[in-house]
Amino acid sequence: MRKSWWKVACVLLLAYALIGGLLMPVPARHILNETIRNLYYHVPMWFTMIILFAAGFGYSIAYLSSNKLEHDIYAAGFTKVGIVFSILGMLTGMEWAEYTWGEPWSNDPKQLGTAISMLIYFAYLILRGGLSDEEKRAKIGAVYNIFAFALMIPLIWVLPRMVDSLHPGNGGNPAFNQYDLNSNMRIVFYPAVIGWILLGVWVSSLKIRIDLIQHKRDNDFSINTNS
Repeated sequence: MRKSWWKVACVLLLAYALIGGLLMPVPARHILNETIRNLYYHVPMWFTMIILFAAGFGYSIAYLSSNKLEHDIYAAGFTKVGIVFSILGMLTGMEWAEYTWGEPWSNDPKQLGTAISMLIYFAYLILRGGLSDEEKRAKIGAVYNIFAFALMIPLIWVLPRMVDSLHPGNGGNPAFNQYDLNSNMRIVFYPAVIGWILLGVWVSSLKIRIDLIQHKRDNDFSINTNS
C-alpha cells in the first residue's frame, strides 16, 4: 500500500477532475463559453505528453551512456505512452477548435508544429519495428529519440510564438494564465494536471514491466536454446 499511494491519488484526482470538470461552475468567456471546460482535459494531456517524452529522452541518453538494454526499454515505454497522449491531446484540441475557431483544423502554426512532431514520433515506432537486432534497435532508437525530442521543443514551443496564431499564448494572444480563470477553475485544473500526469506514468510503468518480462523471457529462451 505504501508503494501504491500515488496510484490511489491518481484515481482520486482524475475522478475529482472528471466530475468537477463537468459540474463545477466556470466563468462565461466570450467565444469559449462552456467549452472552457476542455481546459481540464486538453492541456493536462499535453503536459503529460511532454513529461513522458522527456522521460524517454532521459532514458535514451542513459542507454547511450551505459548500453544497458533496460534503459532502452524504459525509453521506449515512456515514449510510446507519450505518443498515445499526443493523439488524445490532438483530438481534444481539434474538438475544442471546432467550437471556438469554427473548424477542427485551420492550419494554425501550433497545430502544424504539433502534427509534424507527432509524425516524427510515429516514425520512431516504425523505425523500431523495422529493426530485428535488439542492440541495433536500441542504439538507433535512442539516437532518434534524442533528436525527436530536440525537434519537438522548437516545433511546439518556439516557432508558433514567432508567427500569427489563434492558439492562446502564441502569436501575441494571451495565455490562459493571463485570463481570470477564477478559483473554481483553478481548484479543478491543477489536480487534473497532476492526475493525468500520474496516469501517464502509471500506464508507462505497466508497459515497461511487460516489456521487461518479455525481454527476460526471450533471453532465457535464447540461453536454453543455445545450451
